[in-house]
Amino acid sequence: MTRIDTSKPHPARMYDWFLGGKDNYPVDEEMARQLLTIDSRGRDMARVNRAFMHRATRWLGARGVRQYLDIGSGIPTEPNLHQIAQQVAPESRVVYCDNDPIVLAHAEALLRSAPEGVTDYIQADAREPEGILEEAGKVLDFSRPVALSMLALLHFVDDEDGAYELLHRLVERLPSGSYLVLSQVTGDFDPEGAAKARAMYRGRGLTLRPRTRAEFTRFFEGLELVEPGVSLTADWHPELGEAVPVAGDDPIPGYAGVARKP
Repeated sequence: MTRIDTSKPHPARMYDWFLGGKDNYPVDEEMARQLLTIDSRGRDMARVNRAFMHRATRWLGARGVRQYLDIGSGIPTEPNLHQIAQQVAPESRVVYCDNDPIVLAHAEALLRSAPEGVTDYIQADAREPEGILEEAGKVLDFSRPVALSMLALLHFVDDEDGAYELLHRLVERLPSGSYLVLSQVTGDFDPEGAAKARAMYRGRGLTLRPRTRAEFTRFFEGLELVEPGVSLTADWHPELGEAVPVAGDDPIPGYAGVARKP
């Protein structure tokens, strides 16, 4: 039986708390509340990111994408990626991947696929791309286009730990016509707050690596960014989903983008 470590916070469970879920522990809530003292819009950030996933999946489905690999899937909240994809095309095949055992405990919810399609779940660390791709290849056909989704994930991998190299190893295995979908937090609008948040994570043995717009854009090198290119997360094709009400007028500090592999 896989043991759930409740001695330190886990990003997937903190994200769940920000979204109003109940699949988290006091240690996760404690750190999430401390982050709210740095930026009170933590819940808004989570909801805006989730809404981007919905919009991007609709956009991809409308362009014929029928295979999805979602790394860093997190604890399921409805509608999840496979539900959006299979609303567009019931035959869509979706593979989720995460490394938190609590997500594994909810895999049954992740696996409720439309009869025409398939959903599957891989328990693995994002830093093990070859193993992920091998397992995903049992469900997905890597001779046909795949949408690789890594939402709110890469800011937990530092440059020194090979964030760009990790992504490159995944993308190089994707066939032509595939897509990369990314989002991540930035410190561009509040460098001091971002530094405080990064120090808070470091103090708990965790990594947080906010990136500038230029640093985030670098993830898409060699790919064709689709319109509107790299944008604020809330500004990526807002017409594809309902607006997410947020507090105040300042931008939610996150970037997003979708790119096609030539």
